[in-house]
Amino acid sequence: MLVTSALTGCTLMDLAQDCDGTDARVEELAALDILDSRPDEATVARGFEEVDAGCWSDSGDVMVYAERTYAFPGTRANVAAHYRTAAQQDGWSPDPDAAPDDLSFVKKTMSLRIVFFTAELLKAEGYGSRPDLNTGAGYSISVDSYE
Repeated sequence: MLVTSALTGCTLMDLAQDCDGTDARVEELAALDILDSRPDEATVARGFEEVDAGCWSDSGDVMVYAERTYAFPGTRANVAAHYRTAAQQDGWSPDPDAAPDDLSFVKKTMSLRIVFFTAELLKAEGYGSRPDLNTGAGYSISVDSYE
């Protein structure tokens, strides 16, 4: 806690207080249909059965988020095609600030992003060796909203 206080000027209690009152918004994001949209044959990854949703705060900026993780035996191109269509049908627009290869979209105050897993990313995130996520096109889909 001392490191957090020294780096941010906040205590963990301060960070938790910034997220007070965001529960309804967190639930709203977790219930978005786009998080359950997935290509045929994609499955919810083992250990990720529930939507990961919550709030974090840093230096006064409060963000709520919701994320799903899928294992998919097909290609990244299949996943990209699915989400480009699904996002557009759900009212999302390509993020004008994103790199051309990024699968990033915006809708009102929310941003949607699809991130593909690699062995390196899985290791960095502490998931170790996950053949279900680094064979084919394992990925996460997340929605963020600054409050």
